[in-house]
This record gives sequence, C-alpha cells and structure tokens, in this order.
Amino acid sequence: MPLKAPYAALRGWLIDMDGVIYRGNEPTPGAAAFIAALQEGGHRFLFLTNNATKTPHQYVQKLAAMDIHVGDENVFTSPLATVAYLQHHFPPPRRLLVVGGHGIQRAVAEAGYQIVERAEEAEVVVAGLDQHITYEHLAEATLAIGRGCPFIGTNPDRTVPSERGDMPGAGALLAFLEASTGRTPVIIGKPATGIYELAIAILGTGLDETVMLGDRLETDILGGYAAGIRTLCVLTGISSRAEAETYDPRPDWIVPDLTDLVDGRVEA
Repeated sequence: MPLKAPYAALRGWLIDMDGVIYRGNEPTPGAAAFIAALQEGGHRFLFLTNNATKTPHQYVQKLAAMDIHVGDENVFTSPLATVAYLQHHFPPPRRLLVVGGHGIQRAVAEAGYQIVERAEEAEVVVAGLDQHITYEHLAEATLAIGRGCPFIGTNPDRTVPSERGDMPGAGALLAFLEASTGRTPVIIGKPATGIYELAIAILGTGLDETVMLGDRLETDILGGYAAGIRTLCVLTGISSRAEAETYDPRPDWIVPDLTDLVDGRVEA
C-alpha cells in the first residue's frame, strides 16, 4: 500500500536507522511496511546514518533480517561522508589513526589510506564509535591529537538506542578525546550540512520534495532544517514529544511511530 497524503508528495526520503527503523536488532512498529510503501510508491530513499560501525552491505543484511529488503545503494553512512571529506582535505596516501568500528576502518582503507596504531606514525586522527575500544587505543589517539594531528569525528551522537536503553555513542568517545586533549574535532556526520548535500545529490530530488525522517533533534532535525528540507520526527528513539514540540527548529511533523506514515495520520 503506497503512502497517503501528505506524505505521498514527498518524493525523496532521507531516513535515519537507529531509533527509527530499529532499536538494536528489533524493528520499530511499522518499519517494514513503511519501506515497502516507499518502494511501491516509487519514492527515492536513502538510509542516512551517523553510525560508523558497519558498512552499507552489513546494514543491508541487518535490514533483510527484519524483512526490509534494499540494496547497498540505499545506504549512505558517516564513514562514506568522512572519506569524501578526507579525499578533499587530506588526499591519500596518508597515515590515519582510526578510533572506530569496521565501517570506518574499511571505508578509509578502501579509499587508499593506511591505518596505523601508534601516535608517532599518524598524520590524521579519525574517531567514531568503537564498541571494542581500549584505553591504550584512546591513549594513542590522545597523543596524536596532542602533537597536532588533524582531529576528525565521524558523528556527534552521544548515545545509540538499543533494546536495553540508550548506550554510549560516538559523541561519548569524542568527549573523552576532547577532555584529554583540549581539541574539538571537525564533525562530518549529521547535523553537518556537507553530509546532507551529498545525500540529497544522490537522491536527485528537489529540496521542497525531500524530507529527513529521524528521531534525534540535534542531528536529524537540526541538520535537515539547515539543509533546507522538510523534517519529520518519530518518537520511537531518542526524543520525546515534549522535546520535539518545543525544539527550535520544530519538526514539520511529529509521529509516534512509522505506522502513522503508512496510514497517513498527521499529528503535527
């Protein structure tokens, strides 16, 4: 069943995943039906995630386990945006000290960068969420940043929604490095405008017919607003209704879950 008004008029969708499509490994209500409705209606959509722990193909596999079937081309991650930034400002070959999971590690390696472990070898430090981080690795990053290496953060999300509750995110690790170095990273992921410009170019839709669907006000909603597109906040993740209704900029729509989008219910 395709989307109903007013959502049917939105031809391009940027969709966050953590807290929107799933929490941990559990899909949110209506997630599979919503994506099927986008596909049936011929909408262009791109999963736009700040989470740097997985590759696009790994996300495709995770979604397939939830009966959501898409291709690698439907996923754009902060690691891909980070590589675009690196290629422009620090083209390979360069030696990177990377704090982060498989997603960012693989993205920079495939782009021609060498990943190093020691501060003395590093030319640039890239940091994101690493769910297996050690003190020793954070110490090496601290030393590299302290001696002047450029400091790049994949995304600022302080937490990540899970089935158990909100877990530490990339922003928590960045805060550790900021506290230990006194340096602030260049942030690549949402709400930075650059990642939105890249994603909207991939969609190929006009600003007036494109929407950012997310759960986090300070990244998804703020970034979408700054990029000049519509915003839609779903309450299955980080933000509450009270927070969404009083946030500036206020989302264009606020819905409890994705079933409202399939049924065409408008609550804000």
